[in-house]
Amino acid sequence: MILVAAFLGWLFDGFEMSLFSVVARPALKDLIGQGGEAVVGDWMGRITAGFLLGAATGGLVFGWLGDRIGRVRAMSLSILTYSLFSGAAYFAGAPWHLLILRFVAALGMGGEWSLGVALVMETWPEKNRPRLAGAIGAASNLGMVLVGIVAWRIPVTVQSWRWMFLVGASPAVLTLMIRLFIPESPRWQASVRGARVRPLQEILGRNLLHRTLLASALASVALIGTWGSIQWIPLWADQMTGGTVAHAKAQAQMISSLGATLGSALAPVLLGPLPRRWGYFLLCVASLAACAFLFRGFTAFGGNFLVMVFFTGACTAAFYGWLPLYLPELFPTRVRATGQGVAYNSGRILAAVGALAGGQLVGFYHGSYSRMASIITLVYCVGMGLIWLAPETRHQPLPE
Repeated sequence: MILVAAFLGWLFDGFEMSLFSVVARPALKDLIGQGGEAVVGDWMGRITAGFLLGAATGGLVFGWLGDRIGRVRAMSLSILTYSLFSGAAYFAGAPWHLLILRFVAALGMGGEWSLGVALVMETWPEKNRPRLAGAIGAASNLGMVLVGIVAWRIPVTVQSWRWMFLVGASPAVLTLMIRLFIPESPRWQASVRGARVRPLQEILGRNLLHRTLLASALASVALIGTWGSIQWIPLWADQMTGGTVAHAKAQAQMISSLGATLGSALAPVLLGPLPRRWGYFLLCVASLAACAFLFRGFTAFGGNFLVMVFFTGACTAAFYGWLPLYLPELFPTRVRATGQGVAYNSGRILAAVGALAGGQLVGFYHGSYSRMASIITLVYCVGMGLIWLAPETRHQPLPE
């Protein structure tokens, strides 16, 4: 039941995250009125940055709550938050309305990830952790596939984009299931019994600060690559076709997410037997090569383009299967939700900078999404060096 609830939470989390990639261009064209690709790209960058900053804040707030009041109660609140405020975007009347509502919805999304990871990893046996990490990464990306399927069946246009946000309110019903049927983590209950927990002070204290900073940096590389470039692929596909192929955005979103689902599910299983450092290094190499080939090698929408989008999605999203395997190994149980939340979602702060830079680069390159993305994805070179500073934790039990 814990795995089912967390899986659904991650699935809807992924749906909410990728929702704006499909809706963005028609929504912004509707709300802005007059304005070219540079204006759309600028607002896309701002709203994406606001979303990422909200997720980073939510990772801290809800992660802290998870270590103070329990994983289950905090996770219920996080899902309710992202559901209600995503649905409220239906009523947006200006681009800044979307910015604010995406920021608040992201608070819940940022919290749900770390809480679900902590709850599942603390209740299942150690031997299952690589497969569980794959399920965590796959669930979120299946939600992104779902966005593509829905948008493919019912094209998202300037006249019809609002209904997608109403669909985004549906996960609110999941909170009732969680509160009624899901038990609390016994490891967390044991770790806080009779103890005064100060999770934020501890992860920023002398013993754990270096792990918190390195984990944040490693997550940043993955998130900058995704949010600074991969999330722009539906917009790029729409631009390639000049808006004349109604399903181009949905197809690009769905194919990318299918690749991401496969990559995130397989990465922890295939790389789990390797040292953690080598696993992350290989992911950076594969992502850099795939992005270079995609963004520098294609100028037209078609079958070959979609095949490469699938492969690139698989490589770049594989990090989201690997991180749920590695991050829990860095923090003790009493502060695990806060540590993971801060580390993973602090990466979103730097990813927000990448998104803003991406918006500016689109304007600098005269509306070229591909040239922007080919620059942003050089961040994987940074990851190749950073990983060798991180602790090696393979074959070690979760710290208590």
